[in-house]
Amino acid sequence: MLVFELASVLAGPSVGQFFAELGATVVKLENAATGGDVTRTWKLTTEQGSAGASTYFSAANWGKLSVGLDIREPTSLDVVHQLAAKADIVIASYKPGDAEKLQVDYGTLSQLNPRLIYGHITGYGAEDQRAGYDAVIQAESGFMYMNGSPDGPPTKMPVALMDILAAHQLKEGILTALLLRERTGEGRYVQVSLFDAAVSALANQGTNYLVAGHSPQRMGSEHPNIVPYGSVFTCKDGLPLVLAIGDDRQFRRLCQVLGEEALADHSHFATNNARVQHREAINQQLERLIRQQERAVLLQELHRLHVPAGAVNSIPEVFEQLQARRMLLTQPGGPSGIRQVAFVGEGMKAVEVTPPPSFAQHHEQVLRQFIAPVN
Repeated sequence: MLVFELASVLAGPSVGQFFAELGATVVKLENAATGGDVTRTWKLTTEQGSAGASTYFSAANWGKLSVGLDIREPTSLDVVHQLAAKADIVIASYKPGDAEKLQVDYGTLSQLNPRLIYGHITGYGAEDQRAGYDAVIQAESGFMYMNGSPDGPPTKMPVALMDILAAHQLKEGILTALLLRERTGEGRYVQVSLFDAAVSALANQGTNYLVAGHSPQRMGSEHPNIVPYGSVFTCKDGLPLVLAIGDDRQFRRLCQVLGEEALADHSHFATNNARVQHREAINQQLERLIRQQERAVLLQELHRLHVPAGAVNSIPEVFEQLQARRMLLTQPGGPSGIRQVAFVGEGMKAVEVTPPPSFAQHHEQVLRQFIAPVN
């Protein structure tokens, strides 16, 4: 399968990496006039002056072949058209109208390849000309307003989650389109927007307003509908843990582990509805009891009794645990990354993918392999 990526930054490229990890050949088009994907220059202070791909670029560009072209030039546009004519999938992230101006839109490319599946990520849909930026979408979709502590300002999440949500939606749309093509032989245009993906991901917070008329407010890590869920407590050794109690049986087992079974029978705490109404009181009780416990010992006992709880890990602690789960992409002496394909099925084997390419690293290779020579 040939995937042709006409996208940059995170959302579109993470879809391209997804298909690379499934074994597809992914050709990434980078703008020769600007030196390639802008994220190549997004370096941490500790990366300044270092050679090679930035850590940001490395997040979503494993397993790809990079070509550098300025498609405003006729000869370069011809190369793009030839690649699109042979591709199974095109992934694009142009503002509405820009792809048409550049002659790389679905209407143009599908004339060359009727079986083409064209996945397009926009900021706000086909009718809005604005470019989409994750931080702005977080603000406009309500996520930033809800995120943060009750006495603090609206807070952006520390990853570009709107990009990731849109990328997942585009993967779903493209996979569905591939299935339909097997049945009909026809290609398809699949468009998702960052804003629509964000709003659809509001989930219960959206229906809290639409159904119950409740406008979600900042609650830190607390949950508006469940208590204690998302609540963070500090143990005797100063280490934090989070609880995710989803029903009254789990709460009763929590009280058993903490040596205060009577709490589960108290009229203010016996049911989730009661705990939601008396949130502050039960959190104070739990804070007092958990403060008396060593985290490792407490978590071991909670896990034994199937009480949902976990350590609040730093990023280094997270990756210490991932080594054995084959979720990491590594290269000796080079960059490391996180697999976009995190599922494992029976008989499936993780595909070995190449490290993030340097700009236009595979230009000549791709031309030899896919482009017809000029007579």
